[in-house]
Amino acid sequence: MKPSPTRRGGSGERQRSRGRAPGTTSPAPSRFRLSERDRELLRARLELGVQRARRAGSEILVTLTVDLPADVDPSAVVCASRRTGEAWFVFEQPERRRTALAALGEVACLTGSGPERFASVADSWRALGATAVSDRPERPGSGGPVAVGGFAFAATGGSTPPWKGFEPASLVVPEVLLSREERGEPRVRLTVSALAAPDDVSAELLAGIEGRLGELREAPLPLLDPAPTGRHEVVSAMPPEHYEGAVARAVELIRASELQKIVLAREVQVHAPRPYDPAALLGVLREEFAACNVFCVGRGDATLLAASPELLVRREGHRVSTLALAGSTRRSADPAVDDHLGEGLLRSKKDREEQAIVIRRIERTLRPASLWITASPEPVLVRVANIQHLGTPIRAQLARPLDVIELLESMHPTPAVGGEPIERARPLIPALEGLDRGWYAGPVGWVDATGDGE
Repeated sequence: MKPSPTRRGGSGERQRSRGRAPGTTSPAPSRFRLSERDRELLRARLELGVQRARRAGSEILVTLTVDLPADVDPSAVVCASRRTGEAWFVFEQPERRRTALAALGEVACLTGSGPERFASVADSWRALGATAVSDRPERPGSGGPVAVGGFAFAATGGSTPPWKGFEPASLVVPEVLLSREERGEPRVRLTVSALAAPDDVSAELLAGIEGRLGELREAPLPLLDPAPTGRHEVVSAMPPEHYEGAVARAVELIRASELQKIVLAREVQVHAPRPYDPAALLGVLREEFAACNVFCVGRGDATLLAASPELLVRREGHRVSTLALAGSTRRSADPAVDDHLGEGLLRSKKDREEQAIVIRRIERTLRPASLWITASPEPVLVRVANIQHLGTPIRAQLARPLDVIELLESMHPTPAVGGEPIERARPLIPALEGLDRGWYAGPVGWVDATGDGE
């Protein structure tokens, strides 16, 4: 069933949450306050959005993108400004042009479940973006409507209590989005969004946006306490013997040639003496894992945090990039030992075959939709703080316009997180693991109105 956007944070709800009447919002700090020109442009767009909503009898997305001072830290602003329980999102690549994208709140939420979850969310996003009153992006992620979120590993994943709020497919159009990239000079942008309904008043929508900008504040990411008082408890969700048995069974299936590869996970719970601060954890991850994609997805009182070296797919126009990642070994503080470990990984027959399985699947998936596809002839070492992997960059030129969510649908899960052949591995993974992966090993990222994204 095709989902429709769920409206969040309409003008009446925003006024109630701040306890202010329309038009009485307090002034925003100078770094986030709209200039008179931008305010007038946004007012005109909101008026147009309301007019179109009345003609169409449906809600219209309205956005405005403006430049901010280059020293603004998007992630720090979002962490310092988020309201309790609201949706928030951070996606950083510190070593790739210091790319960062951070979002607060939601004006619309697109959800889906089951085998068609990618297609249904993609359809809803295209419909919302096609009628939007907005900027046209100069290049991917540089302006206009953007949705952020992710997908569960499995079609019905996320059904257990720990994953409450993390639907099998969920993209949020945020109220406030901050982005940063460095192409020569650093550039930081702010995008504000509203969903205009037929019964809305543009002045109230404008007041709601300005009120939210007035709540934005800057503060460094908090530090993680290196020696907290109290005791941590680390426990396996299931007995270790269960996981050992699952691995043994998987090895039997591989030896019997029923599988080439399968990836099994186990759940470990860490109980702390006091609540974790996700902003402090984010600060540690982006400092220690600068070569990774570092991200947070906040839903309700839960936050998914990760630092992953994997790139499932990036679409920039007709160009597609991905990274086949498989085969791993440890790091060493001794550079000579570290290099020796890396050389051993590059020469490992077993790890090279793991890598080749992932490459073959990605090439087989992309080839029918591509004019050409190319992979590096030899894998390279992808080194992060505590582990090194074999990685092979793969690029393709699309022969027909597929948006990034359509590409996700065809590529997920790769053998790096699933198995090969996937038809055999897919039902075996939950049966052997005995857990709901939820969004673990699922795609997380962003998409814009042109279909570009990562």
